[in-house]
Amino acid sequence: MTYRLLDAFRSLFEGKRYRHRRSRLGDWVAMHLYEDLYNLNRSVKLSERIGRHERVLAGSNRRRGVEARRGDGTFGDIVPGASAVVDLGFSVARGEIATVEIGIEVKILAEAMIKQIDRVTNDLNSQVEHLKRKSGNAICIGIVGVNFSDVYTSYEKRRSYKTDGKNNRHPSQEAHEAEERLISRAAPRFDEFLVLRFRSTNAKPYPFEWLNHDETAKDYGAALVRLSSAYDQRF
Repeated sequence: MTYRLLDAFRSLFEGKRYRHRRSRLGDWVAMHLYEDLYNLNRSVKLSERIGRHERVLAGSNRRRGVEARRGDGTFGDIVPGASAVVDLGFSVARGEIATVEIGIEVKILAEAMIKQIDRVTNDLNSQVEHLKRKSGNAICIGIVGVNFSDVYTSYEKRRSYKTDGKNNRHPSQEAHEAEERLISRAAPRFDEFLVLRFRSTNAKPYPFEWLNHDETAKDYGAALVRLSSAYDQRF
């Protein structure tokens, strides 16, 4: 089975240079999870609400009337009277939301992972706190991409930096430790936590591959089934 979220994640790297400072990349990946939930149709309740545009993907950075940071791909009950916008190629509409039913936080560790791990872990846990404090029943999902490539090139303006395995460690030298820290320090806070293991050198011709595509697809598909069940139970 083809999943849109996995294809969207792949599109960040394959055939193009990945720019880690582009803040909206996580949003782009996250919005496809709702398309996968809708297409899977394991929750009739969720699918019908999406189809009637009663539940939408947040189109602004805050819930109406609530001071809370919006995570990547926040989803909930549309504000009465607000317009729902359906983008070409998507089934889940966007709009202003009054409540949060599902929240997703997406992070990508492509290189220098251990250096970033504390910040990434804090960001993940902080997002759960925001969601739970303002919406106690919210389903919280964490998705983290971890690069297992043997070499990687990063870019800053016109300069490029290639890992050398010594001063700048290769992703494969840090990936396992980074994943272990995420699983122990962040995953327990989430209802679903998925690690996307991949390989990307971020150098021409910009290849991309999953560490194990079949296992990744199975893990993601199982998570979608559990999320559908959790939605029926909570909402």
